[in-house]
Amino acid sequence: MKMNKRQFLKSAAALSSLTLLPGCDWETSDQKRLRTAHIGVGNMGGEDLKAISSHEMVDVVALCDVDSNNLSAAAKLHPKAKRFTDYRDLFKEMKDQIDAVIVSTPDHTHAPASMMAMNHDKPVYCQKPLTHHVTEARAMNQLAADKNLVTQMGIQVHSFYDYKLATLLIQSGIIGKVSTVRAWSPKNWGYDGPEPEGSDPIPGHLDWDLWLGTSKERPFKKDVYHPGNWRKLLDYGCGTLGDMGVHIFDTPYNALALDVPLTITNNCRPPTGFGYPEANTVTYEFPQTQYTTETLKWVWYDGPSAPEMHSDLELPDGATLPDQGAMFMGEKGKLLLPHFMELPRLIVDGAYVELDQDLIDSFQLGTPIRDYELEGNMHYHQFVDACLGKATTTAPFSYSAKLTETILLGVIAGRFPNETLHWDSQKAKFSELKANTYLDGSYRTF
Repeated sequence: MKMNKRQFLKSAAALSSLTLLPGCDWETSDQKRLRTAHIGVGNMGGEDLKAISSHEMVDVVALCDVDSNNLSAAAKLHPKAKRFTDYRDLFKEMKDQIDAVIVSTPDHTHAPASMMAMNHDKPVYCQKPLTHHVTEARAMNQLAADKNLVTQMGIQVHSFYDYKLATLLIQSGIIGKVSTVRAWSPKNWGYDGPEPEGSDPIPGHLDWDLWLGTSKERPFKKDVYHPGNWRKLLDYGCGTLGDMGVHIFDTPYNALALDVPLTITNNCRPPTGFGYPEANTVTYEFPQTQYTTETLKWVWYDGPSAPEMHSDLELPDGATLPDQGAMFMGEKGKLLLPHFMELPRLIVDGAYVELDQDLIDSFQLGTPIRDYELEGNMHYHQFVDACLGKATTTAPFSYSAKLTETILLGVIAGRFPNETLHWDSQKAKFSELKANTYLDGSYRTF
């Protein structure tokens, strides 16, 4: 049985109007603590669990995963936590015993699980990209706003020193107004081959029906979907753009105070209906902001040979580009931002220029933390502290939904190679009617 996602999201919005509670309002003792439930605890979910639980004021009370191997590994670290296979059962049984929810599932389950959590008035930390479909991103943003909930998307580098520094440098006018951004990753979360035929036995440790969740029924094939390759496939992930693109887009998007784009063009192979292209060059045009020229051109490259070389990307003395990163092109120079844990580099008239230390000191960022685990935890702890009323999140759904929408518009453009799509943000529609089909989809009842 299927229902249109618009119907699901409309129903969720109706539920949201029934109550309007503060984002966090509980007392478990003389001192507030945060009781967390974790949906998805394998791979990145395991890292999220580790980081959230490293906060001294967190008690992990519920763990949920469709793979019993993942669940058992997480339970060894948190033996007192109640274990679930189905997140719907978690909410039925423990909705009054949890204070915040962390969603770390494959992309297609982000919105269903997060919307359910928010409809139970729970703050949500959701991994990136925020959603699998544009309509979901808008609905999650609206629901979080209606309920005044603390939210955060899992883009840890948003809280890293180098990215905050680059943001402040750009906004200080160090290279003037920016006309172009070029960003790249050579990762390949695409698949150009055919859809596999046949089926394999479902492993005893995996509940395949729950893994599929709201997506359509499909036979299980070993090493194709779970645990690691779902990002490559249309029904579950968002390709390299939806994975590394979110991280690498984030700082330029934030620094330039961008909204959603006006046009999107993806240069890639023809669609197969099953996997994302293994190589994409996506060109966006954004409307002007106070930090950009009249329009901003943004070019994203991914795949094994990314980026395609361009004069904008030439470095002084023939130096090699970092493996992943972004280049800002401004009126007075260029700013290179490697990904990740490297300082941004200023380039003027074809030569590197030392950053002004007095300017950097004025930003009051402290000193760089060259320890991924310590610096990564900052983003998670910010969410916990916000739930406890001690901080404000810097990647709430009000921000991350727009960033995700931008990413997803580029993903949709991959279905129409080399064709420019025109986006109307107010109507949430493409001018090209055929592209609107991919703004949402169907939810299977499972």
